[in-house]
Amino acid sequence: MQIIEVTDLAVRSAVIRLRRPGTALRFVLYPMLHMAKPTFYSAVTRRLKAADVVVVEGVGGGGRKGSVLVGALTLSYRVLRFNRGAKLVEQRIDYAALGVPIVRPDVSKAEFADGWRRIPLKERLLMWAVFPAIVVVRLFGGTRVIWSRSMELNDLPLTLKDEELNDLSPELEAALGGERDERLLAALCHLHEERGDEDIEVAVVYGAGHTAAVVLGLMQRYGYRPRSADWLTIADL
Repeated sequence: MQIIEVTDLAVRSAVIRLRRPGTALRFVLYPMLHMAKPTFYSAVTRRLKAADVVVVEGVGGGGRKGSVLVGALTLSYRVLRFNRGAKLVEQRIDYAALGVPIVRPDVSKAEFADGWRRIPLKERLLMWAVFPAIVVVRLFGGTRVIWSRSMELNDLPLTLKDEELNDLSPELEAALGGERDERLLAALCHLHEERGDEDIEVAVVYGAGHTAAVVLGLMQRYGYRPRSADWLTIADL
């Protein structure tokens, strides 16, 4: 199953609908990127207004408003708005204006920073070392450089080569995805247990990197499966 697709013409995100026989509730996954063309976020916003519950990503709270780590990570993509050739804007969906109940299961800034400190020093130093290069590429690179085929995402099993390239420590995997995936899945499981017999749509607006874990988790725990999907264009190439 494709999640983010990069072609010669565009970068697209798959809106994936999960259903389970005998259960009225349905999950609709919106794999997100932090920067996209304005029409992408407008299209997502219009669709969210038709949902009954919206589950959203967002590291926040926790008393570390000025976290250097969170600031650096956000800067790594926010610089794209200064790249005139990219013509991208930062994700700023006004969830409060949707008129729909919002669920926020993500970690706090303090918890995210604590997870970062558990990552081996060698990996932390490596990430800080490549950070300036990422910023420069996103600030001055052309669309073909920014949106390379490496941006594609799917839920296919990793090849041996992929596993070697993604040989991350358990601590790094937990900080970037594992713990946050579990919290997201716990929130979705709670909605299924409490409201599974209701004919409602639960929209999940999370980073594309979390999508495969959600699909697998809901499939293994309750038998939800992708039943349909359509594409939204993130950027034109």
